[in-house]
Amino acid sequence: MSNLEQMRAELQELNLQLLDLMNQRAALSKAIGEVKRKQGTNKFDPEFERHMLNQIAEHNHGPFEDSTVQHLFKQIFKACLDLQQDSSKKLLLVSRKKKAEDTVVQIGDVKVGVAGHPLMIAGPCSVESLEQVREVAKALKEQGIGVLRGGAFKPRTSPYDFQGLGVEGLEILRQVGDEFGLKVISEIVNPSDIEMATKYVDVIQIGARNMQNFELLKAAGRVNTPVLLKRGLSATIEEFIYAAEYILSNGNTNVMLCERGIRTYEKATRNTLDISAVPILKQETHLPVFVDVTHSTGRRDLLLPTARAAVAIGADGVMVEVHPDPETALSDAKQQLSIPQFNEFMSELRATKLSQI
Repeated sequence: MSNLEQMRAELQELNLQLLDLMNQRAALSKAIGEVKRKQGTNKFDPEFERHMLNQIAEHNHGPFEDSTVQHLFKQIFKACLDLQQDSSKKLLLVSRKKKAEDTVVQIGDVKVGVAGHPLMIAGPCSVESLEQVREVAKALKEQGIGVLRGGAFKPRTSPYDFQGLGVEGLEILRQVGDEFGLKVISEIVNPSDIEMATKYVDVIQIGARNMQNFELLKAAGRVNTPVLLKRGLSATIEEFIYAAEYILSNGNTNVMLCERGIRTYEKATRNTLDISAVPILKQETHLPVFVDVTHSTGRRDLLLPTARAAVAIGADGVMVEVHPDPETALSDAKQQLSIPQFNEFMSELRATKLSQI
């Protein structure tokens, strides 16, 4: 056996010794956690952890730096602390491991999350007038679409842009929804408005800019009204999932997720549609997943192909914006479809063999 082979053999033997020692430490740590549980003591003891790290540094004789050794041991401490936690509590409520079957959200007589039956949500970016919403609602009804969207509270990048009609906008949506037999979805931005909003809307939308407005998420979790949660502009999928967990952990299980594009360096589209997020969210969670093709692209010419992609990849629904006269719209004029364009969009989308919309 060569000198290199001999050293490699010694290295492997040391690996096994380290593994055995780490498992012994883990078993002891788990036993300590059980004692603490019976005593009602907090499992994490920062003073004792600091004492152990100091002791490790005092007995370290290299070649590792003290900081390196302490970092390695902190990872071991964390892993052992995780073992002390109740494994059933570690699973997120949104997790597919917690609930294997798909969640089907009921919006009146409309079911969301039924495999093979994606839902279309459409309507103007902003509620501007009763006549405007009525015209769009009539077009939706003729297309057999049951859910009307419209913005009453509009969080805008500029404080000088149209901010929405507020409660008056919600009243218009409710009136038109009742007139045409449509369910209504609108964004709420203030936690104190959640209770009021339930009198008008069938679905509460939490927009991208409020995905981590934790007080708003908690407030939405304390009502039973279904919630459509949009992914934040720069949010990771993990952050998106945790935002949904805030809602479920406060009691509301009627949650739908919406991929609406994320901010990247690309300027060809308004945002970058992360289409891969759809199957990831479907695998990691049991919640229905929508794709907002309007805000993700910001381009009318891309709405149809991205909607087709959303349906093909397994999205539970598509959201698109429609306006009677997009050029005069008070917000997002360039990305909304006119009613004739919307009718053509629906005709082309339904011609796709994959689509049951």
